[in-house]
Amino acid sequence: MDNMEQIKISRIMIAAPSSGSGKTLITCGLLNLLKKKGRKPASFKCGPDFIDPMFHSKVLGTKSRNLDTFFTDPDTTRSLLAKNAQDADLAVLEGVMGYFDGMGIDSSRAGASDLASVTDTPVLLIVPAKGVSRSVLPMIRGFLDFQEKPCIRGLILNRVSAGLYPRMKEMIEREIGIPVVGYVPVMKDCALESRHLGLLMPDEIASFQDKLDRLADILDQTLDLDQILEIAAGAPALPVHPPMKHCAAAGPGENTLKKTAVQGGDFVDPERNSQGTGGPGKLRIGLARDEAFCFFYADNLDLLREMGAELVPFSPIHDVCLPDNLDGLLLHGGYPELYGKELSENVSMRESIREAVLGGLPTLAECGGFLYLHRTLTDPDGNAWPMAGVFPENAFYTGHLTRFGYVTLTGGTMFGSDVGEIRSHEFHYYESENPGDTFLARKPAGNRSWRCVRSTDSLYAGFPHLYFYANPKVAAAFIKRCAEHYDNRNL
Repeated sequence: MDNMEQIKISRIMIAAPSSGSGKTLITCGLLNLLKKKGRKPASFKCGPDFIDPMFHSKVLGTKSRNLDTFFTDPDTTRSLLAKNAQDADLAVLEGVMGYFDGMGIDSSRAGASDLASVTDTPVLLIVPAKGVSRSVLPMIRGFLDFQEKPCIRGLILNRVSAGLYPRMKEMIEREIGIPVVGYVPVMKDCALESRHLGLLMPDEIASFQDKLDRLADILDQTLDLDQILEIAAGAPALPVHPPMKHCAAAGPGENTLKKTAVQGGDFVDPERNSQGTGGPGKLRIGLARDEAFCFFYADNLDLLREMGAELVPFSPIHDVCLPDNLDGLLLHGGYPELYGKELSENVSMRESIREAVLGGLPTLAECGGFLYLHRTLTDPDGNAWPMAGVFPENAFYTGHLTRFGYVTLTGGTMFGSDVGEIRSHEFHYYESENPGDTFLARKPAGNRSWRCVRSTDSLYAGFPHLYFYANPKVAAAFIKRCAEHYDNRNL
């Protein structure tokens, strides 16, 4: 790999044979234990999940990041891992679904095994061990033999008793030859609750920090942390392109803007002299952020900041109106359906957002943010709550998962620019009377496709969630439109 830097990063992935095997619980417990031991871990979630990284963030007190090999090519994936782990002494990756599960029944692409392979990350496989003894051997052997690239380096036995564990460990290591680095007993009081979009939010779980502390104390006794750290330290150096090294440190107008300008076409530098201020100005982009709007890719927000944006948080639930002097607006996903009454009763905010969006303020509204722009939002109990009213149609609960998984968007424009294909994903139980028809969404596996997204020169509104590193032209198109709004505002 010519022109690559070799960056040494201790790293480990927690994976499992299936969903519901305890990956999030064990990952959070391990992260909390590492913190208690004085380590500085960085955490990552495989795939497009929003909620699991929030649990990681709750443990670490810093943002977790996503790594997704459907969204990004191998070089970019490795570079994002290196960039986001640069201040840590250990990277902990959490897998997704079953270890070999990917974007389709015939492919492991974008799954945990794919990410482990792309990043050369050693894997600890969680082995369900309740109610079995010798039967774990063929299951473990099957996982080891099925690997195209041997990344599984150790096992954690889950839901096994302290009395049985030593004998199972000895049997597995004797007959298969892979280290067993510990076990997790049955812990009913540490279970994490769920709802329709996944786990409950960390702040909603009673005594969440107490659960994490109890879990860390238990894992301190049942995991061989020294052996885990040794396996993590054995990860090979990560080959990374040098430009990403500069991307993390570049301020507005420096390498990040140059790199994005090349990838995204024409770019208007937001750092300029403004006739309105008499000095350098900065794009002010409003970021809806509260209980109802809480699904973010931290890398997206970081990239916008690196491109010259100042993100101005506000709450559609609690604030009276939008912040002053905005050049753009971000309405991300979350749970607006759970706060229909509160959002509806904030009439001044609804009017402020409707006037801004209809007035041409560049706006990116994804999923929950898209729902908020409708005339009404009907909750699961049948209550139709008035929303911002940018669109005259209604949004409603379907009672089932309407769309789920990766899609590729083609055929449309983003803020007036042709940005090419956009890899994104959907996950929603809600539908719109008019979901839009600007783009054709096509599943990467199979032949399913449908029209979606309402897009104009100043608006992207639809169910697909966007990850900017999948196509940096999307961020560039949004920032360019925001920069034009800035210029008009300061004439």
